[in-house]
Amino acid sequence: MSSLFGPVQLGPATLRNRVIKAATSEGRSPQGLVTDDLIAFHRAFADGGVGMTTVAYCCVAPEGASAPGQIVMSSQALPGLRRLTDAVHASGAAISAQLGHAGVVAPRALTGVTALAPSRFINPTSLAYCRAITREEISTVIGQFCAATQVAIEAGFDAVELHFGHLYLPSSFLSPRINRRSDEYGGSIDNRSRLVREIAERVREVAAGQIAVIAKLDMDDGLPGSIWIDEALRTAQLLDVDGTLDAIELTQGSSVFKPMYLFRGDVPVREFARVMPAALRPAIRLAGKRVMGSYPYRDLYMLEAARQFVPVVRNTKLILLGGITNRDHVETGIGEGFDFVAMGRALLREPDLVNKMITDPATRSRCNHNNKCMVTVFGRTHCVLDPEQRYGPPTKVDEQTG
Repeated sequence: MSSLFGPVQLGPATLRNRVIKAATSEGRSPQGLVTDDLIAFHRAFADGGVGMTTVAYCCVAPEGASAPGQIVMSSQALPGLRRLTDAVHASGAAISAQLGHAGVVAPRALTGVTALAPSRFINPTSLAYCRAITREEISTVIGQFCAATQVAIEAGFDAVELHFGHLYLPSSFLSPRINRRSDEYGGSIDNRSRLVREIAERVREVAAGQIAVIAKLDMDDGLPGSIWIDEALRTAQLLDVDGTLDAIELTQGSSVFKPMYLFRGDVPVREFARVMPAALRPAIRLAGKRVMGSYPYRDLYMLEAARQFVPVVRNTKLILLGGITNRDHVETGIGEGFDFVAMGRALLREPDLVNKMITDPATRSRCNHNNKCMVTVFGRTHCVLDPEQRYGPPTKVDEQTG
């Protein structure tokens, strides 16, 4: 019990246990600012027993947004962010800010600008053109990650999570399919790892021991000719030797093509079609499963790949993600050499699942992996099977009518 659910150190932060609420883009910040709705969302996970909850997705700049309703890390957001961290701390949990720049995933209709990529690229899902980022813009993006980290420190966060996964801008540099540069940021995997290493190094300098630094890193993205485990191991090794990170959260998949490789389980084609423009709906219904991919769900589905990183990453703690829904899975992850486990959909279904696991080791998650929560990121991320998350707390008839 103590090794699973007792206090554990993550850089300068002490977490009450090893379970982290994984980042699940929330869509609860329509003006790029914290709302009471967002605070209640994370307070539920803190009350429910997690060691740390992750706020997602926090844009390092407005042009780095991937979906509507995301926080922009700015001085204007500071008062709300402080209320958020205070609320989570009051419930005994730590809190992390996931920092990201969406790059090729950033929709022009949302950001108003052409998306950035290492090289010119056509997003195969949206068919949107992405232009090559310049060296000067690379320096700007690194600075934006640093400025966002400073905001997180001032807001009272315990950690930042650098999003180096899912073919967002830093991750796309790691992909030989997208990164065809001929300068020091392209070519070999050591060169293609340069951007993530520079971001981590500069963020570490800003953090200065005040806040833990985590990176979310793709092991493979399911896209032929793109990121695969052999080169991901090298990137992780380079980051580990640099000593710039307190932990690496290992992930898979992309937001560019076949996103179900990340999630596994049911493919919610009809639900996605409903939230898309009317002109696209017939095509989505017809080809959506092929575009999104179809991969059966199984418990601990990232473990097979993730265990390859345990002997390679020697100085940085590792976080296991993917198909963790009960105490047995937590025990397996820790037993395999991981320091923490991260849970997403299971906690959307039951925010108090960790407390249930502590009280009753035989507890099993009610999440059935229908994946309809994926579609809710276009509004307010929630479990569609939880009425209060979907509609809000019920009120009495006399209160509704006055």
